[in-house]
Amino acid sequence: MSHDKKKQWLMKRPAQPVADLVSKLLNPVIERRAGMTLDLIASWDEIAGVQHAAQSRPEKLLWPRQASDDDPFEPATLVVACEGGHALFLQHDSAAIIARINTYFGFSAVARLKLTQKPIGRREERKRKKTIVLNESKRRDLNEMLEEVTEPKLKAALEKMGKGVFSEGSDNSS
Repeated sequence: MSHDKKKQWLMKRPAQPVADLVSKLLNPVIERRAGMTLDLIASWDEIAGVQHAAQSRPEKLLWPRQASDDDPFEPATLVVACEGGHALFLQHDSAAIIARINTYFGFSAVARLKLTQKPIGRREERKRKKTIVLNESKRRDLNEMLEEVTEPKLKAALEKMGKGVFSEGSDNSS
């Protein structure tokens, strides 16, 4: 293809999201190495549920070997890495998780979970809401700044932001 034709071809192609391009590159590698798709990993939050997703991640699908093409299909074992203290909870809900995985695939793809306990570093810890305490003078300053705001939702949002800016632990607490 000549340079001009290639340029015209590229100009006619619509832009593609980077996620689609990365998925096309990574899916074959993940399928070959782990026996599953990137979509399963991306959908783990919905499959495992909120209580388990932050503490676990799917590692690989172990498909049983078939001696011949005539052998009946056997479902796989999904290896799931999870935080040590959370393994018991995950094991307790394993039947429900297997059902959701099979619903996701659209057939009985997984028969059991195999849990491996290890640290899960894929997510940062979700910050818990801490109580912000302002000293008396900063609280007065914030209230004075917000006196003229009459819209309740706007005032609440500005107050929340102001507490964050003026809080004792912030860098602006001089």
